[in-house]
Amino acid sequence: MLTHTDTMPPRLSEDSIALIIGGTILTICLAAVLLTVAPEQGIVSPLKPYLTKPGKWVESPLEGLKGIEVGLLGVAVLVGVLFTGGVKLAGGDAGSFARAYLGLFLLATLAFVLAQQKVVSYYGLGYALWAIVLGLAISNTLGTPSWLRDALRVELFMKVGLVLLGAEVLLSKLVALGLPGVCISWIVTPIVLISTFWFGQRVLRISSPSLNMVIAADMSVCGVSAAIATAAACRAKKEELSLAVGMSMAFTVVMMIVLPIVARLLDLGPVIGGAWLGGTIDSTGAVGAAGALLGSETDDTAVVVATTVKMIQNILIGVMAFGVATYWVTVVEPGQQESDANSDASLPRPGLIEIWQRLPKFIFGFLGASILFSLIYNFYPQGEEIFTAVIKGSTKTLRGWCFCLAFVGIGLQSDFRVLRKSLDGGKPLVLYVCGQSLNLVLTLLMSYLMFEWVFPDVAAQFIQP
Repeated sequence: MLTHTDTMPPRLSEDSIALIIGGTILTICLAAVLLTVAPEQGIVSPLKPYLTKPGKWVESPLEGLKGIEVGLLGVAVLVGVLFTGGVKLAGGDAGSFARAYLGLFLLATLAFVLAQQKVVSYYGLGYALWAIVLGLAISNTLGTPSWLRDALRVELFMKVGLVLLGAEVLLSKLVALGLPGVCISWIVTPIVLISTFWFGQRVLRISSPSLNMVIAADMSVCGVSAAIATAAACRAKKEELSLAVGMSMAFTVVMMIVLPIVARLLDLGPVIGGAWLGGTIDSTGAVGAAGALLGSETDDTAVVVATTVKMIQNILIGVMAFGVATYWVTVVEPGQQESDANSDASLPRPGLIEIWQRLPKFIFGFLGASILFSLIYNFYPQGEEIFTAVIKGSTKTLRGWCFCLAFVGIGLQSDFRVLRKSLDGGKPLVLYVCGQSLNLVLTLLMSYLMFEWVFPDVAAQFIQP
């Protein structure tokens, strides 16, 4: 399990608490905008000055902290109060969590500061990587202090972050690129996911199926978010999630820089090239950066196409979590039980109840938030402006903090000795490289097929004069 366990019996499940906290945050942020909309004025979130993260800096980290003290305090208080309440609902020691949370928040702040250095930020070395590195450095040198362990509610932080991410995934993006975008995102991705998992199990013979699945999902769907959802569905170890995220971040940096250059050399153009970037680069932020490198100051076609393909791909997170949970309960775990028993006797196959129990319920929060904010964006008066104000003014910032707190916790709970064992002679690295190679080839072929031969008119609509 990825969470710190308590001796007290839980009152609510962790998924239920994640839904409550995520729903509370979304309600507060949306209400703050809707209740302050003024006629004939720009729509902004009144919470934006009070919810922030460290900014960019060049020479001194203090540059990134200047003038944002109130915003950092606002995040610390809001997140602290909500999660302390969540721990209380779970039957945990709220006081111990609150005290330890302050230390965890300081480490997360340091991770953000390191990620915001100008050169570091340019190369895409994001907060997730620094958060894990900081946690690993402490846990494998000084050791994680016992008092700090009370705040390591890793899964809860991640699940709330994914609920908030759902608000950023607009279903209307399906329409933006039409059938070509759906084919690129929803046909190639499952093929790569299944093929990579099969390759890891049958060819590489990776000892841990859960590590294999987390790497395959991380690489084929959308990086960190997919890894988190998959880890919950197949009950991966924290070290396995940490390894998958670390590899993803490292390869994302390389691909963000190299793929736009390759796209230019191949003369793919902004539409096919953008679709290729969006379908292969793991991080949504890195996709936008790579699209900008492929495009120009006067033509953002590559950015629009790349980010749209990635957002369509993000919609698969919920479906993927359900599929993985079902496969794990019906195939993987019964197979492991038979192997452990050294018996040919057939064990009873699990039913729908077992699948429902394994399914990460927080995914319903992700899907619900996506549907709600898609409706607001498309049908509510001034919906696009309201959506932008809520997301950019509050929820996206809080989502980043939740993920950062989670990744610091993963590092603090991880042991290099276990990570070394997870490396399994380099097989996970080979798996990632082979799976990503397949992803690059299939996504490029599908992009060519969709935009060059089957739907050339759709590509023409995106080309700016």
